[in-house]
Amino acid sequence: MSRNRQSVCVYCGSRMGARAAYGEAARATGVMLASNGWRLVYGAGDVGLMGEVARAAQGAGGETFGVIPTHLLSLEVGKRDLSTFVVTETMHERKKVMFMNADAVVVLPGGGGSLDEFFEVLTWRQLGLHAKPIVLLNTGGYWDRLVALIDGIVDEGFADASLRDFVEVASTVEALEAVLRRGFATRG
Repeated sequence: MSRNRQSVCVYCGSRMGARAAYGEAARATGVMLASNGWRLVYGAGDVGLMGEVARAAQGAGGETFGVIPTHLLSLEVGKRDLSTFVVTETMHERKKVMFMNADAVVVLPGGGGSLDEFFEVLTWRQLGLHAKPIVLLNTGGYWDRLVALIDGIVDEGFADASLRDFVEVASTVEALEAVLRRGFATRG
């Protein structure tokens, strides 16, 4: 990317989830991004973990870049006080704008939408379309079953073992920060 500032795309739930730890990790992620001067790129919602990470980043003085499709403006309560607020026509446009404006991808706990976003960027990485770091924030072991699924895909012969190398897993926000620092240093 041509910018000097690093940007991190965060995919996460539009709900809070069953455990308080998910919200705590989302808030800590927002603060961590801001404290490093990294811009948050996310789905522009003001609900669930999306809202938590964005409000925390804003509260810590961070830059925020949100992208939301028209049909989700009311459902996800589009957060219009972001540094940059982009409205798209479709979900496909949303995902493309988010990805193109980020240098790394982080996936916090979430549901089907987060999985869709994760598998799309993982597939693009597998096809050689990008080399951006992809990191699962595995709060309380939330993504353990996903990691086991990826291992199973490889073990059953539906993907090369390199698929495992395209995803890093961090169990804490501190570990996530270290992975991002290392990824950004590697990419220059």
